[in-house]
Amino acid sequence: MPSNIVLVTGVAGELGGKLLARLGNNPDFERVIGVDTVAPDKTVLQRMGHAEFVRADIRNPLIAKVISTAKVDTVVHASCTAHPAGPGRRTAIKEVNVIGTMRLLAACQRSPLVRKLVVKSTAAVYGAGARSQAVFTEDSELIPTSSSGYAKDAVEMEGYVRGLVRRRPDITTTLFRFANIIGPETDTVLSRYFALPVVPTVFGYDARIQLLHSSDALAVLERATLTDKPGVFNVGSEGVLTLSQAIRRAGRVELPMPRTVVPSVGKVLRGARVVDFSADQVRLLNFGRVVDITKLKTEFGYTPRWTTRETFDDYITGRGLRPVLDGGKLAGLAGKVLVAAATGQSR
Repeated sequence: MPSNIVLVTGVAGELGGKLLARLGNNPDFERVIGVDTVAPDKTVLQRMGHAEFVRADIRNPLIAKVISTAKVDTVVHASCTAHPAGPGRRTAIKEVNVIGTMRLLAACQRSPLVRKLVVKSTAAVYGAGARSQAVFTEDSELIPTSSSGYAKDAVEMEGYVRGLVRRRPDITTTLFRFANIIGPETDTVLSRYFALPVVPTVFGYDARIQLLHSSDALAVLERATLTDKPGVFNVGSEGVLTLSQAIRRAGRVELPMPRTVVPSVGKVLRGARVVDFSADQVRLLNFGRVVDITKLKTEFGYTPRWTTRETFDDYITGRGLRPVLDGGKLAGLAGKVLVAAATGQSR
């Protein structure tokens, strides 16, 4: 049986907002509350049925009052930011990811009415490196690629979730580790990266990329809210694309660069407010990451509708990406500009 009163965090984001609208149009729910520091998109507000938006900051202990006063029995934590699309304030994002999660889970622990928790995490917790597993399962070791990045936030967040499970085993807890989400309306690091006319890559590397369609990400969050399916689940599409294949499919021009230059190029793109290339993201583009979704299909009971290839093609179509003309000249010019800028920054 579905729960009666649901609270969804992160509703200003695409995934949280769409989930709020989806649940708000389900008559089985007595009340659906979305919280965030800013209001959801207008399209969400117009389509969210009987759901309501409450401006609240999960970093503030007052979130406990929202949960207790509304008699919330299900909490969907969808505000974790794995890879912000554009340059953002790292401190603020870390606070939402880590401090916000800690406050939210403390509120869940204290409320005797909370009986279900659904958490959006990221496959980035497995890291990406030359010695990484070819395919990660839910039992794989969590090794974030840097000691201060967004993946490290997710590892800390998952630690808080495990602590809650130990202290409140009566709460049905479902945690999803999402592969990189992409879609026609999704603004992520990868969606911006593949839209660049000239796409910088690392010379000698051709990473395997596994994607997740935003509609599949939404579907698993909705199903977990509607049914009791406790556990940790990898969520990704079937199949992979190599980085070079994806760049060709998008009609972009690949620009292989020496590995030593790539971090500086990332800083140039971040400084130009184009793409926020974190250390985690650079390593993903070097080494790739693939997760096993057997448990998602057999235990959780969901098979993604979109393959990685279909997901990427839908992104290309939805974004209206057209093949870049005069790619050779453009690559040469862009290469000189990026290398010159990166060299200047590294001095």
